[in-house]
Amino acid sequence: MKVSDILRVKGGTLYTVSPDSALSEAIEVMAEKDIGSLVVMSYGDLVGMLTFREVIAQLVKNKGVVGTSTVRAAMDDAPLTCTGETDLDEVRRMMLERHARYLPVMDASMLLGVISFYDVAKAVVDSQNFENKMLKAYIRDWPDAGDD
Repeated sequence: MKVSDILRVKGGTLYTVSPDSALSEAIEVMAEKDIGSLVVMSYGDLVGMLTFREVIAQLVKNKGVVGTSTVRAAMDDAPLTCTGETDLDEVRRMMLERHARYLPVMDASMLLGVISFYDVAKAVVDSQNFENKMLKAYIRDWPDAGDD
């Protein structure tokens, strides 16, 4: 299974933010849309990721106050990315090694979407359920030994 398969099922809704946006506004968008990440874009280019992990780190750094912080101050400016052709097993390995919960999916410099650890886990479970169903159907149709 490829990342493009996950994006096809997930749909194409993307939420982005500018690096110069107020962090408080970005947090409001994340809360309002019930999302755990925003892709940080500048002039059409991916420049970072803002996730709840970076927001919490910034809050701790500022002693619980967002204040006038910008997204740039909190964002991960070197996010892990993948392509639509990246195999799901590779994505799982990448996410586990880097403790990444969100991965922007890129085609050269074009953002195709974002997949989350949840999206990957759901795809794996759905795939295993389908395999189990097919194996059970195969076993039910197994010919009897006396049918020769």
